[in-house]
Order: sequence, then C-alpha cells, then structure tokens
Amino acid sequence: MEAIISGLVSRFEKGSLSRRDLVQSLALLAAGAGVPTIAAAQANIDFKNAGIDHVSIRVADLDRSTSFYQKMFGFTVVSQDKAQHIVRLGNSKVLVSLNDSKPTGTIDHFSIGVPRFDAKTDAGYFTQRGAMPLQGDYAGFHVKDPDGVNVQISQR
Repeated sequence: MEAIISGLVSRFEKGSLSRRDLVQSLALLAAGAGVPTIAAAQANIDFKNAGIDHVSIRVADLDRSTSFYQKMFGFTVVSQDKAQHIVRLGNSKVLVSLNDSKPTGTIDHFSIGVPRFDAKTDAGYFTQRGAMPLQGDYAGFHVKDPDGVNVQISQR
C-alpha cells in the first residue's frame, strides 16, 4: 500500500494527477483497506463477458454532433443530462456519450461494462494491481492506462 500512496503523491507532484483525484484516490484506498484478496475480487469480475459499454466524446456543438450521430448511424437519444451538457445516443442502450467540454474532438473516456459490477470489490481488484480507481462523475469508477487514458469500469 505504501508503494501505491507513493506513486499517487509522485503523480500529484508531477502535475499528472489533480488534487481532487489525489484526495479521491486516497479515500478509495482507505475504504478498500479491508478489500478481499485478489482471487476473491477476480472471481467477481467477469472480464470474459465484458464489452465496450460506450465511448464519451468531447464536442464543440452538442446539437450538431447529436444530429450527426442520428443521421449517420440512426441512433436515438437514450438519455441526457441537460445540466451537465451530456447527450447519450445509441439503439436500445448507450453507445456514444457526447459532452460539451474542452478540449473538443477528443475522447473523454471509454467504458468497459462488466457483469455483476461491485464498485468496492472491483476497486480493490485494480488497487491490488497498482492502478488507482478514481470516482467517476456518473457510474462506476475510472482507472488510467499508462498513457493517461481514462477507462471507466461500470455495470454491463
């Protein structure tokens, strides 16, 4: 656990981890101190039946991008959060989440959906492997890959 905390502090000092993310990561780490063993956590995470749940894209014009995905792919609005400027499109489930934020034209994150998602147990699984789960804005949590890409883990 000391190595994980040291890594978090190092990333914070280098500017690759925000103060908010540092505090959230330390809180999750503290909460997960009594997390089951790797084998127990792994038994609960079904990566063999996991899939890409959705991709979140930062766009300059929410209406224009919504129209594009509707016209090109026949997607419909599955849900939206007007206060957060988010439109979620797809067929019967969300495939693309558009959010009005900067920098535009970038992937904010992609989500891997796993059956039987349990945030506490699953967070422990990633923590034990050296990743620091960060609380997501909506569902699940995020881990960063070695290049800093946000990967959301959520219920499938």
